[in-house]
Amino acid sequence: MLYTRCLVRFTAIFTSGLLLLWSMAAVAESGWLQLNMPRGVTSVSREVYDLHMLILWICVAIGVVVFGVMFYSMYFHRKSRGVEPAKFHESTKVEVVWTLIPLFILVGMAIPATKTLIKMEDIGDTEMTVKITGYQWRWHYEYLGKDIGFFSSMSTPREQVYNLAEKNPDYILEVDNPLVLPVDTRIRLLTTAADVIHSWWVPELGWKRDAIPGFINDNWTLIEEPGIYRGVCAELCGRDHAYMPIVLHAVSKEEFAEWVQQQQQPSTALSAAD
Repeated sequence: MLYTRCLVRFTAIFTSGLLLLWSMAAVAESGWLQLNMPRGVTSVSREVYDLHMLILWICVAIGVVVFGVMFYSMYFHRKSRGVEPAKFHESTKVEVVWTLIPLFILVGMAIPATKTLIKMEDIGDTEMTVKITGYQWRWHYEYLGKDIGFFSSMSTPREQVYNLAEKNPDYILEVDNPLVLPVDTRIRLLTTAADVIHSWWVPELGWKRDAIPGFINDNWTLIEEPGIYRGVCAELCGRDHAYMPIVLHAVSKEEFAEWVQQQQQPSTALSAAD
C-alpha cells in the first residue's frame, strides 16, 4: 500500500513537472521569457543553434534511459519483494558495450561540431573589415579602408540606472553610436582591447570574441536579415561592466552606402579646408 502511494505521488509530481515545462515553453514562445539561445540571423548562428538542440536532446535521451533503468531497478528489485542480489564481480561484455556506446555518441556529436568550428574560423573572401576595440567601458569601431571610426557608449540616462526615473524597454541596451553593417555581405571583425580583457558578444550572430590587450582576434559574419541586434560585453571588465552594451544596425547595401557617405562628409570637408 505504501509503495502504491509513493508511485501515485511520483506520477503526480512528474506530471506537474511536465505541465510546468510545457507552460514555460508556451510563455517563452510568446516572448515573455527566454529559455533558449536565439536561432540568429546568420548561417553560423543557425548551425550553432541546431548543434545545441541536437546535443540537448541526446543528453535528454541518455538521462531518460539511465534514470529509467535506475528507477525500474530500484522499484522492481527492492529487498522487500524478496529479490536476492546477483553475485558477480565483473562482465567484460557489459564494460565493452558501455565504453563503445559513449564513444559512438561523442564521435557523432564531434563531427558536425568540428565542421561548424572550421566554418567559423574561415575568414577568407571577406568584403570589408571592421576593427572593434574594447575600452572601460565603451567600444570603438573602425571601418578599415573607409576612414570611419567612432566610440559607442551606453546612452541610457543615469537617472534610470539609479532608479530615479522610469526605465525604458531597452534599459542599459542602448547606445549613442550603433555599429552599422550591411546585410548579405561577408564582413571580417577584428577584436582587441586597450586596457583590460573584454568580450564582444551579439547573440544573434552565433558567436562571441574576447577582446584582449595586445592581441587581435578575428571572426566573420554574414547577416541575412536587416534589423537591430543587441549584445553586451561578456567578460567581467570592471566597475561599469554592466553598462557596456552593443547595438548593431543591419541595413541594406544601399542604406549602408548612404551611411558611409554621410560619415565621410565631415572628414572630406576638413581635408578640402586644409
